Amino acid sequence: MENKTKRKKAAPKRISKEQHYMNIAREVAARTSCFRARHGAIIVKDDQIISTGYVGAPRKTKDCFERNNCLRRELGIPSGQRYELCRSVHAEQNAIINAARSGVSIYGADMYLFSEKLDEDGKAEVINAYPCFICKKMIVNAGIRKLISNQKDNSLKEYKIADWVEDWRKNDLLDDMEQYGIKTIIK
Repeated sequence: MENKTKRKKAAPKRISKEQHYMNIAREVAARTSCFRARHGAIIVKDDQIISTGYVGAPRKTKDCFERNNCLRRELGIPSGQRYELCRSVHAEQNAIINAARSGVSIYGADMYLFSEKLDEDGKAEVINAYPCFICKKMIVNAGIRKLISNQKDNSLKEYKIADWVEDWRKNDLLDDMEQYGIKTIIK
């Protein structure tokens, strides 16, 4: 009599929901019309994607690709500064705006943010995704519950928006401990 043992088949690997949503945010970022970086944001509520956004010029206006230039780069403005001179609307802002245009509540939702910077030749490098100060304030006011961002080591980092609010309550908004994904020193 033969000993027939049944081998259990290994279950296929399944990515986490968080990684699934981040992969979608990465695809959304591919629509970006910025020479300096690609950013994509999605808003998820009750396990459903309710809005997306990428970096791009306001609707019906020319973006940097159509103009074939980046004003901030031409003026030598470092990344993270003088956003008012940028032609684009940030991914986080566009995701919030697109939800409003559709009449969808994002109160209590989660935002996934993917970011990579581009060098002068257009070569991409994944960076630690983090909202600028303006987007951070919009995320707070929109009632987003948490932000999940990609990290350059391919991990994900979660920020509870209530923690930002609590930090700003104790200190001043400008004493924020983390800006643009970099720990800062409060003087």
